[in-house]
Amino acid sequence: MWFSFWRSRERFSLDEFRFLTDQLMKVQVVNEVNKDFVIEALRSIAELITYGDQHDVAYFEFFMEKQVMGEFVRILRISRTVIVSLQLLQTMSIVIQNLKNEHSIYYMFSNEHINHLITYSFDFRNEELLSYYISFLRAISGKLNKNTISLLVKTDNEEVVSFPLYVEAIRFAFHEESMIRTAVRALTLNVYHVGDEAVNKFVASDPHADYFSNLVKFFREQCINLDKLVNASKCMGPATSGSILSSVDEIEDNLYYFSDVISAGIPDIGRLITDLMLKVLIFPSVLPSLRMEVVKDSDAGIGTATSLYLLCCILRIVKIKDLANIVAAVLLCDIETFVPMSEAKLNGFMVNHDMSHENQDSENSGFRSDSDGQSLRVLIPNISSSLNSHPEDDSSQPDHGSTYSALREALLSYITTGDDVQVSGSLSMLATLLQTKELEESMLDALGILPQRKQQKKLLLVCCCRKEALVGEGSAEEQLFSSENMVKDGIGSEMDCYFQKLKEKYGLLCVCKEVTVTPRRQRFQVLDALVSLFCRSNISAETLWDGGWLLRQLLPYSKADFRSHHLELLKDTFHNCTSCILDETKGSWPDLLIMVLCDEWRKCKRTIEASSPRKDPKSMLLPAHKSLSEEVASGESSFAAGERLFEIVKVFVLLHQLHIFSEGKLLPDQPPIHPTVDVMETSRAKRAGIDSLGPKQSAELSLVDAVPCRIAFERGKERHFHFLAITIGTSGWLILADELPVRPSFGVVRVVAPLGGCNPRIDEKHMRWLHLRIRPSSFPCIDGAKHTAHPKVKSKALVDGRWTLAFRDEDSCKAAFSMIVEELKLLSSEVERRIKPMLAIERTIDTSTK
Repeated sequence: MWFSFWRSRERFSLDEFRFLTDQLMKVQVVNEVNKDFVIEALRSIAELITYGDQHDVAYFEFFMEKQVMGEFVRILRISRTVIVSLQLLQTMSIVIQNLKNEHSIYYMFSNEHINHLITYSFDFRNEELLSYYISFLRAISGKLNKNTISLLVKTDNEEVVSFPLYVEAIRFAFHEESMIRTAVRALTLNVYHVGDEAVNKFVASDPHADYFSNLVKFFREQCINLDKLVNASKCMGPATSGSILSSVDEIEDNLYYFSDVISAGIPDIGRLITDLMLKVLIFPSVLPSLRMEVVKDSDAGIGTATSLYLLCCILRIVKIKDLANIVAAVLLCDIETFVPMSEAKLNGFMVNHDMSHENQDSENSGFRSDSDGQSLRVLIPNISSSLNSHPEDDSSQPDHGSTYSALREALLSYITTGDDVQVSGSLSMLATLLQTKELEESMLDALGILPQRKQQKKLLLVCCCRKEALVGEGSAEEQLFSSENMVKDGIGSEMDCYFQKLKEKYGLLCVCKEVTVTPRRQRFQVLDALVSLFCRSNISAETLWDGGWLLRQLLPYSKADFRSHHLELLKDTFHNCTSCILDETKGSWPDLLIMVLCDEWRKCKRTIEASSPRKDPKSMLLPAHKSLSEEVASGESSFAAGERLFEIVKVFVLLHQLHIFSEGKLLPDQPPIHPTVDVMETSRAKRAGIDSLGPKQSAELSLVDAVPCRIAFERGKERHFHFLAITIGTSGWLILADELPVRPSFGVVRVVAPLGGCNPRIDEKHMRWLHLRIRPSSFPCIDGAKHTAHPKVKSKALVDGRWTLAFRDEDSCKAAFSMIVEELKLLSSEVERRIKPMLAIERTIDTSTK
């Protein structure tokens, strides 16, 4: 028989198909002797079926006539080798994937052979076999539709009672191999998107709904593992960034899977995922960490930064209206919301909801919960000083009967007093809420982040409904923060249903005083927090820009929204930053200051006017790099000075644009800077014969002001030069020139270095020696065409050099020193002259309106 298998026949022919099938039917047992034949026969049959489906219907008719599917099942039963099982699964996957004819697919699924293969007891200890099995299941799911899915289920009274494809697949939903998990999820999505009501009811009912419960629990474990990595990064530094980003990718993949499941439009599953996300993850682990210091008895806690990131991602990716609005509603609730009434204590006493213990020290306030093996203490920061009252308006006074324990106020407290990570996380959270389309406008209004344009629209609608004329009552803008009647209608009814749902469905008693008053106070709290943020000096410029974006979204074009104390605070902070800018004109990079100012101006304008924030929320999880203050403490390099320059310029530009914005003016595309002036005839550059483009290698120059010196660039190889320092406009250079033998008063440029940051110093022991620091001519990622900075990416090539110039006597050394100091002053003065229009707020505002 085996020799006849190899006889010459046309490969893709019905005779070949008939011969292979006949020979396969003669096999009574599959062992080591005949396994190669069986494997080759299965592979060839798969090719012939695929060929016939596309070219000749007779092939599949023969396949049905001989019941080859049943023969496949028989071969599997009598096989004693794993390799045959592998080939059979591969054969079935290939056949199913390549079938195009609907009649052929219908036949494949119309008997129990497919379900028998699905439920067969394979030895999945063999990882390769498991991979082939999952591929087989996925291939089947790819052919599912409302007609074919009914062939793979068993029903009783029109209800699905058995669905082996789905049930067997989700057994491997949490396999350690990510490829298997991905394939299972793809299969389940294929099932959900068929839209068969009976199947949908089956997958959403017990015990199959446990899949979603386990899925959310699995997701929660991933979140906890991410938090462990974030905590470890505080000690290990940037080395953990790769692990954090990989964990973030997995978490976001999970959320996108939730989103895909919900998009299938199965109401029961959407409600189930919402409940599970809230009950398993958000209520017990995420939201409480925004206000709690967790003294862990186990490793189940999630830190503040991770919690803020998770909330941002969940709201951004999983677009469920109930989920978004319930999270927003909880942000308005007091911390007691998360504790059963029998366990809630404040300073050792039972918390009652009339806040009778309001005189207790809020920073010592706390409660204990022994659930999940954790001890939790409430931290209620006193933010009344930062979210201060407004003397212009009594209605914005804080409610001193409140303990400021709402989670929303915790976010604002992080903005006013938290570190850079907490500020970034809170801003990301507010930005995400602002951009969540599923949120009711009343929720945004109660949170104090309803954009001004929507406030105006709401005001107009209310006025129209009441048939009230706006004439004689001030403009719509002025009424946004002053109309008491506008708000009470819009908040109560829409929000009450979510608070009721929190109580009845989730067992959370929401103690919320925020919604009993108008949102005016909440809006002023947000504005106060943002203005307070801009006045902080210990927050990175990138984070401050995020705050600028949020402010611009909330108040896009109104001068009236800023109170006098806001303007005074911003003005004082701007003046402080101005002094730092003036210091930079005498620093290491004065020649780059104007270029950086112009470039950062354009970037800042694009950032705060963009439709969405530029920073990804996951950036808050990455470990911080070494601070500039640490580098300065150990002796500042030109790189550290450059980083500081960019940081100061970013803050200066933001504050400058905020001042223009607070006046209700349009931001100009370019900063107001004076133009350049011609080089003075008395300058050293002019006397040396150097044009406005600066010195070039091998160019001739006059040595009238040059001082002879010696320098060794290599050990034992001392060279004689003439030293010269010059300034042209906002650029300066140190020049070493060779004297021309034929023209003693002239020389040739051999070495050019930047004047800025050279820090001249005469050696205390050798008064003829002059020490200079030679910084790079440009900062990383800055060239003549484009000036940008990436302070977190350090270039190995950026290293400061050192020159030690030896002069013939002390007077020559002092003359060279004085020349450098004089040229540095000229350079600083010219830079200061050109940026002078930016240093005066009022003048800049006038310029921007012309």
